[in-house]
Amino acid sequence: MPPLLSEEGRMAEARNTGRGRKGALRLAFVSLAVLAAACSRPTGDFDRAAPSVIHDKVLPFIGDEAARGRGEPVSKFNLTNDEELLRDRGWTLIRPPSSEDWIEGSRVELIRTRVLPESDQNLDPSRYYKYLRSDKYRSSDARYDRVAVDAEGDADLVLPFCEVAERVTAADEERLRALGRRSVTTQEELAGAQARVWENSQYIAWAKLSLRYRLKSYRYAIDALEIETPSEERVWDANSAWKRLAGEILFLEKGCKGINRYGQEAQARRSRIYNGWGTEGPVYKK
Repeated sequence: MPPLLSEEGRMAEARNTGRGRKGALRLAFVSLAVLAAACSRPTGDFDRAAPSVIHDKVLPFIGDEAARGRGEPVSKFNLTNDEELLRDRGWTLIRPPSSEDWIEGSRVELIRTRVLPESDQNLDPSRYYKYLRSDKYRSSDARYDRVAVDAEGDADLVLPFCEVAERVTAADEERLRALGRRSVTTQEELAGAQARVWENSQYIAWAKLSLRYRLKSYRYAIDALEIETPSEERVWDANSAWKRLAGEILFLEKGCKGINRYGQEAQARRSRIYNGWGTEGPVYKK
């Protein structure tokens, strides 16, 4: 006959049983999420994310539960128009359709929906080069062209994302100021606002991290192709596209203002009203 437990022993056993059930439930959720994300997020017109019950409802619900289990902030606030736009435009930087299979679509989708933490990323810059080598192009120059097209395509997406990221950041600052002006704020409002600000900042940071990963991947591919299939003209084109993307990423990381695309401080133009014509010499006098 097993020994009788004290009241404290029974309470401890109940807590451990509850934790075990919660852990099993989270494991079941994650397993379901992995199966659901086996197919990457579908895309529709203009390569935008297409509506999907699994990817828009099921996975985010599971992800919120997983994030709470990790102790991360989770907001119940509705998304603003700009916050939705931020996530749509950011997704094209995190996993644009042109990436195809060289970025692990299932893993990225689980991170996007918060089933997995953002730190759970194995960033291997050589994956892109391996993907290029797996395609049997008729011309070896075509691989350089592919790198240039992908880098240019990514560069074109940075400024639109940067613009909406600025608006979201400004709105978050106003959100926190509005909380400070109120004499009475519920705990739900405070927690929801702080969580949403955290979520927005994390998403912007994730987009920046993803762009840096792509930049490293393109650099690795160009350097490797230059050894495997040298082509002076094509190398120049690929490097030019890479440099443009590097400038756009720096522009984003510096807050989208105050610098030009080459990372140099923007020089204020001289006024023509008081100083003649810009930076030319003094106005001619008779």
